[in-house]
Amino acid sequence: MRVVLVHDWLTGMRGGERVLERLCAMFPGAPIHTLLWNRGTVSSRIEAHEIHTSILQRLPGVRRHYRWFLPLFPRAIRSLRVGECDVVISLSHCAAKAIRVPARAFHLSYVFTPMRYVWELEDQYFPPGRFPWPASGYVRRTCARLRTWDVATSRGPQAMVAISRHVAARIARHYGRDAQVIYPPVELRRFTADTGDRDGYLLAGGFAPYKRADLAIEACRRLGRRLTVVGTGQDEPRLRELAGSNAEFLGWVSDDRMAELYRRARALIFPGEEDFGIVPLEALASGCPVIALGRGGAVETVGRGAPAPDLSRVAEGGMAAVPGGVLFGTQSVEALCEAIRESERHCFAPETLRRLAEPFDAARFDQEFRSVLEREYAGWRAGAARAVHS
Repeated sequence: MRVVLVHDWLTGMRGGERVLERLCAMFPGAPIHTLLWNRGTVSSRIEAHEIHTSILQRLPGVRRHYRWFLPLFPRAIRSLRVGECDVVISLSHCAAKAIRVPARAFHLSYVFTPMRYVWELEDQYFPPGRFPWPASGYVRRTCARLRTWDVATSRGPQAMVAISRHVAARIARHYGRDAQVIYPPVELRRFTADTGDRDGYLLAGGFAPYKRADLAIEACRRLGRRLTVVGTGQDEPRLRELAGSNAEFLGWVSDDRMAELYRRARALIFPGEEDFGIVPLEALASGCPVIALGRGGAVETVGRGAPAPDLSRVAEGGMAAVPGGVLFGTQSVEALCEAIRESERHCFAPETLRRLAEPFDAARFDQEFRSVLEREYAGWRAGAARAVHS
């Protein structure tokens, strides 16, 4: 099959880019179409592919402040032309699923989430009072238009796959579509479950508002616990102001250094509601327990195998020790402080934690993705053939 890959933007190696990297290995000759590419910010495996960018690439300031160009994303993604192909695979948390696809091509969209900026997280990205009138009115109207556009373009892909049950439920709620679930790949071979000494806590990921890194920084400051912070993002200046002398900011680090940090941390703190979350699984694969907000993907990973009453207690705002660490149900500094104390009352065996991550291995992703793609593609072709002969 002649395959084309579509990704929202290429500006750093986060969870979505790890999935793209895996598909690049699966389809080594596939070109990539994307809104924007900051050369050198993603892996050599991705950048070895032929990469096509949109009209946004030429706009001044877009490489540093691309999120401010959100109102232009619909036009920009529709400006891309993928050319003749058999299959288009879009990886979308924003606009990629809206790519124009040739009439004879099959489109499978792997959805990280419906456009989070204008659905559940609108008030976090565009909080009331952030923009003065009349800009505030423009922002609200723009978000409403983008929601309408997001729903309309969700009808384009012939098949839609979600990264978690949490996201599948969101797709059903916003798009009125069913989505199969294929969990993203975690390259477990990069991590080992060390039984050595562990000290201090770890916070890792992009610093977007919804990830609530501020909760982890403030909780560790109050408790006097050492915190290592990995990552960068739009919230970094504010987070540095909040941090005390116990927090060390490392920026982005190499894969080898990240694996070492997981092996040495007492626990990973994961205070945001994530659509899935690869970072907690990398921690578990390293024998590092996770202290996570008990919503979203963490329930399906850190809470995997937990008794139903424990998960119900977390869903009601409480807290529970689970196989992968501790889940807390109230997104507050006080609740996180108590969850940290609770984790310190338990001993988590590194080998047991690693076994929790094993069902999410990258080889499993490869097998499931190929199987779903081939099945859906064959069904679409059969349907097209019936339509021609009817």
